[in-house]
Amino acid sequence: MHIIYHDVGGTHSTIIAASIHLHRLPINRLPTKDEILSIPLFDRLEKKDIGRLIYHGNDEYNNSVYTLSRQYAPHLAVNSIKTVLDMINKDQREALCVDTSPAVNNIMRIGGGSSRRLGLVAFGRPIVTYGTIKAYPKIIEIVKKTKLKIAP
Repeated sequence: MHIIYHDVGGTHSTIIAASIHLHRLPINRLPTKDEILSIPLFDRLEKKDIGRLIYHGNDEYNNSVYTLSRQYAPHLAVNSIKTVLDMINKDQREALCVDTSPAVNNIMRIGGGSSRRLGLVAFGRPIVTYGTIKAYPKIIEIVKKTKLKIAP
């Protein structure tokens, strides 16, 4: 199966969800600022990455885990993925699209917008990192629900 964590920017909540899913970040406590900043793609995607599936690895059930920046059109991204599966004669249930945007808070929006859209990385990255730590319990819940859906 292919698990695709998606949201507007694809570089904060999705990257964190994929990292939790793949046991690269803790599930039993809040991460430190340094742990978050050590995740290679956190707050580092660019405009050219919009709409691109980014592979992060395989989980303990051998499912492939991806992230996706789909801007403000989740239905278009999900429909496109399902259409491609139909085109290659694969069951649509082979992909699970998981929207992480419900976990995103205003602190993350301000910090992420400043860092990624305005290019004010030195200003925005500490803010989005702080917001991500605040949102972390919600992201954990999204990952836990996802893992319940895919457990053998």
